[in-house]
Amino acid sequence: MRAIGRRLQRRAQRGFSLVELLVVVAIMAILATISVASYRRYILRANRTEARIALLSVQAAQEKFFLQNNTYATDIATTIAAPPAGLGVALDASGFTPGGHYQLAFTAATATTYTLQATATGTQVKDDAACQTFSVNEQGVLTPPAGTTCWR
Repeated sequence: MRAIGRRLQRRAQRGFSLVELLVVVAIMAILATISVASYRRYILRANRTEARIALLSVQAAQEKFFLQNNTYATDIATTIAAPPAGLGVALDASGFTPGGHYQLAFTAATATTYTLQATATGTQVKDDAACQTFSVNEQGVLTPPAGTTCWR
C-alpha cells in the first residue's frame, strides 16, 4: 500500500505533461488571434471619429464665417487661418487631421456653397469601403447618411 501511495505522490509532483502544455498554448493562440482582430476593427472605428469631428468643426466654423463675411471659405488655407481671416480649424497645411488618418479637401466650393470631403489615408484605408470617405455640405447633408454605422 505504501508503494502505491508513493507512486501517486510522485506522479502528482511531476507537473504538466507536454500535451497539456501544447493544449494551453493552442487555446491561448486562438484567443489572441480573435482579440487582435477585434482590436484592429475597434481602432479603425475609433479613428472615424477624427474625420467626423473635423468635418463638423469646419461646418460650424463655416456658418460663423459666412455670417461675418457673407461668403464661405473655399480652400484649406482659409480653413486653417485664424479668425477673422479664416476658420481656425486645427489641420495641417495639406488638410490632414491632427492624427493624420484623414485628409480634408473642398470638392466643390463657391461663395455660397461648399462640399467638404474627408478621405481616409494611411492605415485607415483598411476600414470598411463605405466609411473611407465622409463629406458635408453647406446644407448639413452628411455622406454617408447620418445614422449609418459610419457615423456611430
